[in-house]
Amino acid sequence: MTASSRGGPRHHGTRWAYLVAGALVVVATYAYLVIARPASLHHGGAGSAALLALAGYLVGSVLIIAGAMSRLPTSTVALLPVAIAVNLVVGQIVNVTGIPLYLDSIGTVLVGVLAGPAAGAATGALADVIWGITVNPSAMPFAVTAAVIGLLAGVAARFGAFRRLWTALPAGLVTGVVAAIVSAPIGAFVYGNANASAGRSGLAAAFQAYGNGLLKSATLQGLVSDPLDKTLSFLIVFLLLAALPPRFRQRFPFARRFAVFGHRTGLVDRDAEATTGACELAEKG
Repeated sequence: MTASSRGGPRHHGTRWAYLVAGALVVVATYAYLVIARPASLHHGGAGSAALLALAGYLVGSVLIIAGAMSRLPTSTVALLPVAIAVNLVVGQIVNVTGIPLYLDSIGTVLVGVLAGPAAGAATGALADVIWGITVNPSAMPFAVTAAVIGLLAGVAARFGAFRRLWTALPAGLVTGVVAAIVSAPIGAFVYGNANASAGRSGLAAAFQAYGNGLLKSATLQGLVSDPLDKTLSFLIVFLLLAALPPRFRQRFPFARRFAVFGHRTGLVDRDAEATTGACELAEKG
């Protein structure tokens, strides 16, 4: 027995420890914001409570990234820079236009569908951390929402949602509802419903003008924007994947293992398995 094989189970346990720890930190931070509704966050997002919320979401996202990245094959890791670039470029363009959408999860959904929930979560979280460091600091706490979107895209693909358009679109709708609920406390109690997009900020302000509180206004704004946004993102990814050659799609072990795009032809199956087998041998070597 080699050293690498002896270290395998321990390494596997460490990966899951990171993922579980990250999830627990995120859940604890979310619960703190929803239950405590700290007063300092209602005054421009300043103070120790805001810093605690920012730190909680950032630490949780980094732990999730660390746990997920170690599980990814080379073919998936090579796709991450492209997916992250798509998220940042399209998301920034949409922010500038002022429309009440995001479209900053297309790359995240793409990776989740091709490579699975862990890869999707890592892509989403990493993209928002990079976006926050380089372009828009307010994006960083939303890394947890991006991770959830990637996770749900992978789960939807795992259960065959991307085999048909009429199942991919409802999956996007459900993902949008969950994303809105996860994001609402961040937008409300960290940023006071101020948003990078004038359209989304205006929508939240309109709900507040009707007498709704910060959290309810943020939730309503999310429930208007996110389901439409994620449904559109799932549609774009579905059409993009339909246009790609089958051999490219079947290069990803997750897509092959769970027949994400339906039953495979013998030729595509043999070619993809040969390619993946060679890649796995190279990685082990």
